[in-house]
Amino acid sequence: MAEIVTLQLPPHLAQRAKEIAALNHQQLEDLLIEFIDRAITELPVESLPDEQVLALCDIQMETDQQELFSDLQARNTEGQLNQVETQQLDELMQVYRRGLVRKARALKVAVERGLKSSLY
Repeated sequence: MAEIVTLQLPPHLAQRAKEIAALNHQQLEDLLIEFIDRAITELPVESLPDEQVLALCDIQMETDQQELFSDLQARNTEGQLNQVETQQLDELMQVYRRGLVRKARALKVAVERGLKSSLY
């Protein structure tokens, strides 16, 4: 059962959240739920133990997601996607970007901790 929570956001934060929701064609409430969920499930890389940091350094999209992502990208280039497929591509692009950022953070932390040699 869902729980109703009332938040009082500072004006600048509320405005920015509304802008992001509008850009993504989402309801403000859905966007905030997504952000809160991500914040809870994706702990900061800096707070993870060494073995989890190293695992994140090697993170990749699931094989089936990668295959679908590649197929949708190719078909998008040819202008062959319908609305549902375009939304799927957008969602997979978000997954890819989040994974790439998380991997980059993990590499930075691994180098700082001496778990990996510098990439330079």
